[in-house]
Amino acid sequence: MSRDWSGPSRLVTNCWRWDGLLLLCKKVLHVLFCKILRGEMEDGEAWTMVQKSGNQFVVNGQPFYVNGFNTYWLMVFAADQSTRGKVTEVFQQASAVGLSVCRTWAFNDGQWRALQKTPAVYDEDVFKALDFVMSEAKKFKIRLILSLVNNWEAYGGKSQYVKWGKAAGLNLTSDDDFFSHPTLKSYYKAHVKAVLNRVNTFTNMTYKDDPTIFSWELMNEPRCESDPSGDKLQAWIEEMSVYVKSIDPKHLVQIGLEGFYGPSTPNRAQYNPNSYAQQVGTDFIRNHQVLGVDYASAHIYPDSWISQSLSDTHIEFTKSWMQSHIDDAENHLNMPVVFSEFGVSSKDPGYNSTFRDTLISTVYTNILNSTKKGGAGGGSLLWQVFPEGTDYMDDGYAIVLSKSLSTANIVSLHSKRLNTYNSLCSWKCHWACKKKHVADNFQFHEEL
Repeated sequence: MSRDWSGPSRLVTNCWRWDGLLLLCKKVLHVLFCKILRGEMEDGEAWTMVQKSGNQFVVNGQPFYVNGFNTYWLMVFAADQSTRGKVTEVFQQASAVGLSVCRTWAFNDGQWRALQKTPAVYDEDVFKALDFVMSEAKKFKIRLILSLVNNWEAYGGKSQYVKWGKAAGLNLTSDDDFFSHPTLKSYYKAHVKAVLNRVNTFTNMTYKDDPTIFSWELMNEPRCESDPSGDKLQAWIEEMSVYVKSIDPKHLVQIGLEGFYGPSTPNRAQYNPNSYAQQVGTDFIRNHQVLGVDYASAHIYPDSWISQSLSDTHIEFTKSWMQSHIDDAENHLNMPVVFSEFGVSSKDPGYNSTFRDTLISTVYTNILNSTKKGGAGGGSLLWQVFPEGTDYMDDGYAIVLSKSLSTANIVSLHSKRLNTYNSLCSWKCHWACKKKHVADNFQFHEEL
């Protein structure tokens, strides 16, 4: 094929074009690289499952340390058109300060606006409300921890399952029969199956296949006080964690524990907030050594557990409580631990916003100390974030970010610091680096 180059001037022009194209390519690559470092994800990029690697969460091969929050009532609000907009508001405001995971209820048993009206009988409108919550969360790049039943009476809980059992003629004597009676366990399993196999009416995606779900939670704050040995609850955890995994092996599973140390580890009881904590039938290390459980949870409520009168004692307890659980997650469990509820009530004697900010900063500092080492402190979830106009739902712990600028700034800074670490070692360390070396040498290390 003949080519007419039209002399030297045409050659120079083409060289300039090639140089310009190369420069443009370099700029595009630079922008993409910077986005990876900042951990940004465009709508067209992969939205993949959170997984566990040793004592860390990972997404697309990168570490994923969590800064999150609780807003338990999202499904109920979404079921009413007059309040549905509050779901979008809370996700929008949480996303604006970098919160990336929300824990909420995937249950409402037998009560007002019930999801499960009677065993295995569902209100389709309420299920569609949960579908909406899922689809809105994804829009704001927020993942959900979905809890499957309550230990407490709010939203039904194990006591509602016992009421259903009694109505069916079962001889039940305690709410703790929820953990052992075959029929009540079959009710729970039917609910698990219904939720995990649900096809979202907004996204047409089955829940068990949806990366928007961070994990399943077996129960909110399980306790079995009728059996302080812990054997009854342990058997239930062993059965139900495997059952959830048999339906959905893709998603992570956690129990939902408060984190109390039990009879199997008397040497750890010193870290409990009080002597009663060892008698409620839970056992932090033993419970989490169960097949099918992927990560540990603990809650932090010194104002409920120690004393309502706020003092420095609460801060010191928070530090030792967190460190003991991080140590156990690293040394005994080889899994991340998430402090999935923490907060302080405005109803406590001596409360002020400065104390709340101090408690939040204490939790964040302990998470960050673990993060810097690539440790098992997997993250934390505020209890709880509300949008404006929902004050009537406030249990004393509500944080309205738009009205609490100092708190919002603390949350936002922590999100930026975690995102800085989460974005290190992109592309599964193609430069053969080690996480600890990158953290030591990274130019923004001081931000951590």
